[in-house]
Amino acid sequence: MGIDDKIGNASEEAAGKLKEGAGKATDNEQLEAEGRGDQASSKLKQAGEKIKDAFKS
Repeated sequence: MGIDDKIGNASEEAAGKLKEGAGKATDNEQLEAEGRGDQASSKLKQAGEKIKDAFKS
């Protein structure tokens, strides 16, 4: 996994956590759900990259 991918996935996950927190703080269920979705998407990408790395070795 390239460093750019790692940074991008980590920042996407962090942004999702912030979005989820902001949604909870403002009682905005849609924003909270978007944040959880962003985090899930990021984790899926990270898992895919780990699988690719495993096949490269």
